[in-house]
Amino acid sequence: MAVNALGRHLALVGFMGAGKSSLRRSVADRLGRAGLDLDGVIESRVGSIAAFFAEHGEAEFRAIEAGEIGFALADPEPAVLDLGGGAVTSEPVRAALAEHAFVVFVDVDVDTAWRRVSGSDRPNAQDEGEFRRLYEERRPLYLAVADAIVESGDPDAVVLAAAGIRYELGALERLGELVPGDRPVALVGDAHVLGIHGAAAQLALGARLHDVHEIPAGESAKQVGVLERLWSELRLDRGGTVVALGGGATTDVAGFAAATYLRGVPWVPVPTTLVGQVDASVGGKTAIDIPQGKNLVGAFHWPVRTVIDPALLATLPERERRQGEAERLKTELLAGRALDARGAVAYKAALCLRDPDDRAERRWLNLGHTFGHALEAAADFDLSHGDGVALGLLAALRLSGRDTQQVVAALDPRPVRVDRDRAWEALLRDKKGQDGAINLVLLSPDGPTVESRPHAEVRAALDSLIA
Repeated sequence: MAVNALGRHLALVGFMGAGKSSLRRSVADRLGRAGLDLDGVIESRVGSIAAFFAEHGEAEFRAIEAGEIGFALADPEPAVLDLGGGAVTSEPVRAALAEHAFVVFVDVDVDTAWRRVSGSDRPNAQDEGEFRRLYEERRPLYLAVADAIVESGDPDAVVLAAAGIRYELGALERLGELVPGDRPVALVGDAHVLGIHGAAAQLALGARLHDVHEIPAGESAKQVGVLERLWSELRLDRGGTVVALGGGATTDVAGFAAATYLRGVPWVPVPTTLVGQVDASVGGKTAIDIPQGKNLVGAFHWPVRTVIDPALLATLPERERRQGEAERLKTELLAGRALDARGAVAYKAALCLRDPDDRAERRWLNLGHTFGHALEAAADFDLSHGDGVALGLLAALRLSGRDTQQVVAALDPRPVRVDRDRAWEALLRDKKGQDGAINLVLLSPDGPTVESRPHAEVRAALDSLIA
């Protein structure tokens, strides 16, 4: 089974009336991919499907359908495909899906499906009894080809599934079945998180748990020495999986260890903070800090699964929850609409699928971060990431000519006491700069944009954040 839609077509399968067409349009737009309606493609070739059925029969239609689907799936450019309800009855189609696509089964109950399609000209929706028989006959086929299952009408769920993200209340209790495969697992976390959630995680992993690795809490985990210790302690072969249980710092260093150990082993982040759930665990960025700056050494290493359990936030102190609100609000500003935590995760996941190597739209997610990371480095990482981002959002909004009241009201950022020159040097070394230019994510009337601004203007904006 495929674990995500990176580099693969995203195919939507399901019964008539599941709402695949509307989902295809919405998801294709979010992922920046072409959307392909296979029934529409076939109609452009043979005319009315209902008329073709009546004249030539279903067997001939299925043969044409299988050929068109095979041709579409052979295209190396990943697209979002909406397959007809009976397409999966063809073995060649099922084989092509397994080879080229990440398959999402859009589930719908039979009563809703009949209500939506009864009275239409669909050949297999003329008799309710036959319709219900086909539903029961095809449902096992949908389940057999599916890499993920979502409810009808939920584009966020499709995007999350395509990114390999399981966002589910109580997911920690099912960690053993949610970590792909059946090979050994190394669990990584800090003492505090392991003390709260470690027993549940170990119980869920069961016999797959190979060993547990304790690392420091917070940003102090993202150091070369901690990484070296993980390298030396890990005893997995290349089929084993690293599971990172904790906040963004834990997932950053454990993910980087997984990216580099044995030249790369699978890993699964299980974020336990709001920052981790809406930001750090999504999209495969892993890194450690060095004295010259935050996240300057790292790798892109997409997780084989990201397990997000909102129940883990129940034990989160209010201060830590506020840190996560900075990242959620950042995403809301980028999207230009209200987003809850799940919606923020789906927004980021879509951008990361569009641009996994951070060369285009994914850079939008750095809104406020150029300033925030510089302040964190100047504070020897004693300034929390959320507080750094909150201050950075102020600077980004000011440079965008936007009102800052939303950030002020929600986050109440206060100027921080750090050395101005040191903060400036850290900003100049920021990985988002290029060819001496300072590239900033700003908000234009048309949405997020990446702009280069004069050094003096950027320095003044940074200084305004320092007490």
